[in-house]
Amino acid sequence: MPIVAQSTEADWVSRFADDVIAESERRAPGKPVVVASGISPSGPVHLGNLREVMTPHLVADEIRRRGYEVRHLISWDDYDRYRKVPNGVPGIDASWAEHIGKPLTSVPAPAGSAYPNWAEHFKAALIGSLGELGIEYDGISQTEQYTAGTYREQILHAMRHRGDIDAILGRYRTKDKDKAAGDGAGAGSGSGAGPGAGASKAPGKQQQKKPEEAELEAAEGSGAAEEDDGSGGSAGYFPYKPYCGGCGKDLTTVTAYDDDTTELTYTCTACGFSETVLLSEFNRGKLVWKVDWPMRWAYEGVIFEPSGVDHSSPGSSFVVGGQIVREIFDGVQPIGPMYAFVGISGMAKMSSSKGGVPTPADALKIMEAPLLRWLYARRRPNQSFKIAFDQEIQRLYDEWDALERKVADGSVLPADAAAYGRATGTAAGELPRTPRPLPYRTLASVVDITAGAEEQTVRILSELDPERPLTSLDEVRPRLDRAENWITTQVPAEARTVVRDEPDKELLGSLDEQASESLRLLLDGLDSHWSLDGLTTLVYGVPKVLAGLEADAKPTAELKVAQRTFFALLYRLLVGRDTGPRLPTLLLAVGADRVRRLLGA
Repeated sequence: MPIVAQSTEADWVSRFADDVIAESERRAPGKPVVVASGISPSGPVHLGNLREVMTPHLVADEIRRRGYEVRHLISWDDYDRYRKVPNGVPGIDASWAEHIGKPLTSVPAPAGSAYPNWAEHFKAALIGSLGELGIEYDGISQTEQYTAGTYREQILHAMRHRGDIDAILGRYRTKDKDKAAGDGAGAGSGSGAGPGAGASKAPGKQQQKKPEEAELEAAEGSGAAEEDDGSGGSAGYFPYKPYCGGCGKDLTTVTAYDDDTTELTYTCTACGFSETVLLSEFNRGKLVWKVDWPMRWAYEGVIFEPSGVDHSSPGSSFVVGGQIVREIFDGVQPIGPMYAFVGISGMAKMSSSKGGVPTPADALKIMEAPLLRWLYARRRPNQSFKIAFDQEIQRLYDEWDALERKVADGSVLPADAAAYGRATGTAAGELPRTPRPLPYRTLASVVDITAGAEEQTVRILSELDPERPLTSLDEVRPRLDRAENWITTQVPAEARTVVRDEPDKELLGSLDEQASESLRLLLDGLDSHWSLDGLTTLVYGVPKVLAGLEADAKPTAELKVAQRTFFALLYRLLVGRDTGPRLPTLLLAVGADRVRRLLGA
């Protein structure tokens, strides 16, 4: 069973679990605890959206560890309308605009997809990532729920109380819709029609982001001005939108409704189609978003559901939904935090989401699942953080490895131990991990230099620690594979390391006596220092010996300058530039014989 510390002030997961258990016992004693997430598969579901799933997952998992039965619902909002053609999605073009207004499950998947429709195509990638992350959940397709008539009584109830709903919404409406607070698609909660980037749909004015430090906001898109709350028709307010029987779009207006017979008449502004149906038998439409979300809170008995920070604004779906669930559906609003945005540090060649929205699948190509879980577990929901796709990933891995050492020797702080335990496993058990986790930066340097050649990689890695040589690359997988993917997909070609084929005779011939002596000292010490630790001591020690000091002397400011000069010389002679991978790793990768040749021995 993974290690998890006792609840502490800094352990946000345990504190929420305490609150959720108490609230569940008050509202629904003896029943499973229900937590919820909502995701709109309107495009690539990015790492900002993952917080919508990870936050309740971590709380649900803590509750399971305590012996309670818990359901984590993920509502797939695949019956939402297709709002726009997203940028940067392979396999689509401008012709997909003809489907705007249809349910996501009625829109064709991108060309070449193996999935039957748009929603299933984008759900699939996230479902695979959730499995790799160890997230247990019950998925609910809103297409299936609505078309099966599951919510029929709730829909009829909402229509009977449409005047009351209109009055609640009217408290927040303004004449200037562009300035209206609120959101059109339930950010964080995930329902409602989402933006093309697959966001969990919080509203929001977009700010310019540096491309290397993009911020994955909970919503990238729709906003209040785009959301039809049902008030647009001349016949009055109706909280229900039919999908047209002619063109399949939701560009419809209810023109008449009879509460007694449930006879409903609508017309379509897109194709002119009109029909009269019995709503008590009609399953081709849905409640508008600001009514749909609170209806489902009551229907599912949701105790805990997070939402994006935008929901703290007056008129937001969460604020309005709290009144609708109480006054219309006789339910209680879930408890749950407003979560902050997730940033991205560095986005090079994003293979699956060229529109600048890296997905969980993209992250899991370059980092192990426990590390990605840890990034979400260690920060309180209201704290923003960044996920690294650039060189910063090496520092993150160093920090992670240092945490593992503290856990192993018992020096870890309780809150850090809790975050570590939640990262490395769930109530169901430990997540797969690398048997021998060598430093990520070392593995990245090796695969950079070897271009992934397995025989050479084994040779180099086996020389890192001669007393405990590596016997198979399986010992360092999957971390090795993640490091290789990072090198090949995120490091620009011009930044890759290419070892020289021939010595730089011109540079070697121009060296003064001190520089030549530094190379001699290094070459003389290669055999006796041929390990990662030994070469580290050697390359840092050469400038000290030249200065008349012991190899283990503490460096002075002047000595540090000499070391940097020496390192730059080695890089120029080995790889033709002033910088490169850590020199001890580089020397091991190049091999002793080739090092001697390139350094002019």
